[in-house]
Amino acid sequence: MNPKTTFIFFLLFIFFLDSKAQDMQPRRLIFDTDMGPDYDDVGAIAMLHAFADQGKIEILATIASTKYEGVAGVIDVLNTYFHRPELPIGVPIAEAKEQKDNQHWTDSLLANYPHRIQKNEETPDAVALYRKILASQPDASVTIVTVGFLTNISNLLQSAPDEYSELNGLELVNKKVVKLVSMAGKFPEGSEFNVNQDPLASQYVTANWPKPIVYSGFEIGEQIHTGIPLIHNKKIQDSPVKDVFAISIPLAEEDRSGRMSWDQTAVYVAALGHEKYFDLEEGKMIVAADGFNTWDTSGKGQFKLVGKDNMMGIEKEINRLMMHQPIKKK
Repeated sequence: MNPKTTFIFFLLFIFFLDSKAQDMQPRRLIFDTDMGPDYDDVGAIAMLHAFADQGKIEILATIASTKYEGVAGVIDVLNTYFHRPELPIGVPIAEAKEQKDNQHWTDSLLANYPHRIQKNEETPDAVALYRKILASQPDASVTIVTVGFLTNISNLLQSAPDEYSELNGLELVNKKVVKLVSMAGKFPEGSEFNVNQDPLASQYVTANWPKPIVYSGFEIGEQIHTGIPLIHNKKIQDSPVKDVFAISIPLAEEDRSGRMSWDQTAVYVAALGHEKYFDLEEGKMIVAADGFNTWDTSGKGQFKLVGKDNMMGIEKEINRLMMHQPIKKK
């Protein structure tokens, strides 16, 4: 082998090693949640911490898309339980929904588990936190996963340059974000909670988001029921995650086989990718003024999950991940 050929092979080998090193880097995730109206968010954030403890992701921030008093504290309870009390938490200052659970599990968490945040006002504005976090990250490195309203994402896209970045919101997202994974919509058409509760934000995001979007629709999580193994696991004690499911599952007949797992599927795909359990169908979500959504199969750059024939597999995985116990940091 002549020296020139040897050098070329050496460069290719270095490139291969560099690519592998990048593949081994944990994915950087921002978690955006309407923590409170439903409790699948609690299962989703438990999975988020499980993946972080496994070294598969790095959690950059946990941000609320609802602003009822106490939502920051509830998120703080869960971050603290998983030994990440330092994680940034943001709550919208701008107009946003204030919907809270009617099963009172949020009150139970705040009353029974440690947390440093007592009032939402102790946290930064959601959009300001987005801008601060994104500006500090490498280009094309951040995945955003939303399991609630698209309020923050719409406001982020429309944000102006500030102390964190001279770029406007659209430019900042285009530079720093890889993709958005969102529990949103019902396909091929329907009216889904996360979309119809802030239809203007949903319209703006679906029309203007500059990067790929992957939707985990209502019909995906509807098939996956979780929480029963968790509440029957006697080894798990003094767990806010277990408490939430133990409080809530008995209160709804529809949950007798476990809670439907919409938000967990979005976190799973954001952390590990879609390939094991889902195919992707390209198109575009179209949102009407009342929040009703349809799917335009001629659209580009947006994708909806289509389940393969192994939904029981992901159900078992999600149940296992939701039982993850905190790992103390060194």
